Amino acid sequence: MFEHFAPRHIMPLLVASATTFGGVWPFWSPKNAMLEFGLPERIAASPAAHPVMVLCSARTTVLGMLMFVFYRRENFAAVDSVMAVMGAYLGLVDGYVCWKERMHGKAVFRCVSGMVIAAWGLAGLTEGGF
Repeated sequence: MFEHFAPRHIMPLLVASATTFGGVWPFWSPKNAMLEFGLPERIAASPAAHPVMVLCSARTTVLGMLMFVFYRRENFAAVDSVMAVMGAYLGLVDGYVCWKERMHGKAVFRCVSGMVIAAWGLAGLTEGGF
């Protein structure tokens, strides 16, 4: 899988790992996963919110898995595309929700990190752009 590795692949592999493996955390500890995500205690402590977190995180895990599949196939343009769309959309939505829940530090972190991921993908850096 790594015979075509280049230093420019570090960022997308970190993103793929974080989304793949971070997305399974809610299966074992939904409350702690929600707190780490940036949701307030009142939401994280709600048993009714736990299945929703598991369902949403499973979908995020799929994005990470797709990045690994595309990377393995040496389809770096697809890796960049996933990063661009995922980073922009999820960064904005995550930031917005955390901000609305008055978790301003997490909101800024999620939005900025999402935009960095999106910019990487838009620039095509995994494929070798710039």
